[in-house]
Amino acid sequence: MGKPRTPAGRAKEVASRLAELYPGAECELTHSNPYELLAATILSAQCTDVRVNMVTPALFARYPTPQDLADAHPGDVEQIVRSTGFYQSKAKNLIGMAQAVMERFGGEIPRELEDLVTLPGVGRKTGNVLRSVVFDLPGLAVDTHVGRLSRRLGLTTEEDPVKVEKVLNGFLPPPEWGRFSLRLILHGRRVCDARKPRCDVCELEDICPSSSLPTKNKSK
Repeated sequence: MGKPRTPAGRAKEVASRLAELYPGAECELTHSNPYELLAATILSAQCTDVRVNMVTPALFARYPTPQDLADAHPGDVEQIVRSTGFYQSKAKNLIGMAQAVMERFGGEIPRELEDLVTLPGVGRKTGNVLRSVVFDLPGLAVDTHVGRLSRRLGLTTEEDPVKVEKVLNGFLPPPEWGRFSLRLILHGRRVCDARKPRCDVCELEDICPSSSLPTKNKSK
């Protein structure tokens, strides 16, 4: 079987291989409901999932529901989330998110992307995480890993996350968007590092136009 020669063909092959490599790919932010994942994802901006998972148990013990968080004092939330960085902005967004959920959505985390992105601290990436992970709805979250791998693999030349999302969405059926995003993220963390990609152990190396290995016929 020949190597895929188009971005669309390469995307399908990448999706197939990553599905074999990471069959049980899951979001690595610890959560038990949509509210917890939404708060954790807001905290994950410019922060590792490991660090967020160290902070959220105390946050959710103190504020187990959107109503509790909506009534929180900013200083108290800041103290809990301080180690995640940008803690003042994140505390403000967390409380604002909870207040909006209570005031405009009756205490329920909305499912539609158009509604999610109206919440403080929530952009398309966070909204798509919520849709795909807890609601089992189409949503392809584009973080730094997804963007980097998409360009390295020759799936797109776009830099803007929204444009990357639209390009990738066109290659795969909606039910596959969420898992594809999660698997790209895992591969980016474990193999395709930003500074030192491990091309020698990468299962995608033979179809990757950016491979650093010397003897390679790059697919176009």
